[in-house]
Amino acid sequence: MSDQTARAWVDLFWLPLGSGGHFVRWNGRVYEWLLAHREHRPPANLCHTGLTLSLDDIVYAVEMGPVWNVSDADRGVVCEGPVGSRWLGRYRAFRYEVRCWPEGYIPDAAEAVDSPVRITEDPRRVAALLDVLRDVPALTWGRDELGTGEMWNSNSVVAWALARTGHNMDSITEPTGGRAPGWRAGLVLAHRQVNVGVGPV
Repeated sequence: MSDQTARAWVDLFWLPLGSGGHFVRWNGRVYEWLLAHREHRPPANLCHTGLTLSLDDIVYAVEMGPVWNVSDADRGVVCEGPVGSRWLGRYRAFRYEVRCWPEGYIPDAAEAVDSPVRITEDPRRVAALLDVLRDVPALTWGRDELGTGEMWNSNSVVAWALARTGHNMDSITEPTGGRAPGWRAGLVLAHRQVNVGVGPV
């Protein structure tokens, strides 16, 4: 377990896909089995990611989820986007939100695997992460609109935010037997932004 006595920190959680929901879990397993068969490899356990971070005695929970699965009015929504297609995003059932929730929680944290993973205890990097989350792009969940080779999802958001703020991404590894689809999409976007002069904050 990570040391929560540090003055500032960022922790990463690897959450099994579909935690708390059998329908999502079953569909994820079918998707991964088909993809693994096509790529001639064993199926992996799919993960999605969330973060908790602490700065100035406030703990924040960072996660992408459906707009309807958390009802707290002060849940720190920093971005909303469509699920599946821009057209479907007109309907509430097909919209997601990215939350940076002061004193909030990650709903499925109790089911996390090999977690939490301490990413940093540098207050400057934690502050930078809080800042960059205001600029999360509202891309379509489940689509590759940027041509990165992977769909955009919660893993993309976490990877993008960490990479944009100068964290050592090579030191972050998936759980044993796990796979985080979309992670590379976030890294590719962050790399492109650095190369055009956006740079880490």
